[in-house]
Amino acid sequence: MFEITVSQFNLVYNAFSFTIAVMGAATLFLILSRSQVAPAYRTALAVSAIVTGIALYHYVRIFSSWEESYMVTNGTIAASGIVFNDAYRYVDWLLTVPLLLVELILVMRLSSAESTKKAVKLGTLAAVMIALGYPGEIASDSSTRWTWWTLSMIPFAIIVYDLAVGLKASIESQPESARGLIRSARTLTIVSWCFYPLVFVLPMIGVTGGNATVAVQVGYTIADIVAKAGFGVLIYLIAARKSEHDKYVPA
Repeated sequence: MFEITVSQFNLVYNAFSFTIAVMGAATLFLILSRSQVAPAYRTALAVSAIVTGIALYHYVRIFSSWEESYMVTNGTIAASGIVFNDAYRYVDWLLTVPLLLVELILVMRLSSAESTKKAVKLGTLAAVMIALGYPGEIASDSSTRWTWWTLSMIPFAIIVYDLAVGLKASIESQPESARGLIRSARTLTIVSWCFYPLVFVLPMIGVTGGNATVAVQVGYTIADIVAKAGFGVLIYLIAARKSEHDKYVPA
């Protein structure tokens, strides 16, 4: 582990703690909100709750690993000798990133054939993207990181293109009252996802040592909050708006 200051340790510590609270609150909100939308959209909310629930579990593990990696004594800090486990984050992404795409497809309520086709294609690409990124994340030299980053950007680019262009006709077929929210969900996904590869390259463009460790952990954490909890709230709003369009009245 790189040397960091007590302030840097506390910054990451507090970011992880905050994210645990956010993911927990989002999970509870999405579960309790299922009864407020029409049955056709409840699966989308259930998937959203699964995403934030998985993230909640992994952030508890990430938080614990961060605590174990450093020892703070009398205002000084030193590495404990226990290596911080980056795998928790990547296992989380391997599970949640494909599901995030499934959320959007489910709430759009496309035909069964179209939903299956898009979910399988985008979900598979997302899993491949995460799998290709992990070897670079744990590599210590920039050339290896750049190689795996480049490889992972291939499925990333295809996903972003499909979200920006491939879903355009499907979005236009949605009820007018929900169309703007669905576009916002698509935009939020693209923007938040673009933040991840930017954070990944920080150690390769001059951010080094403890500064890189802190920047990467805080950067990924912010992106996760937006991409999972924030996106989940948008999915609920879309489901609620479409339920109103379908004349659904909660019991």
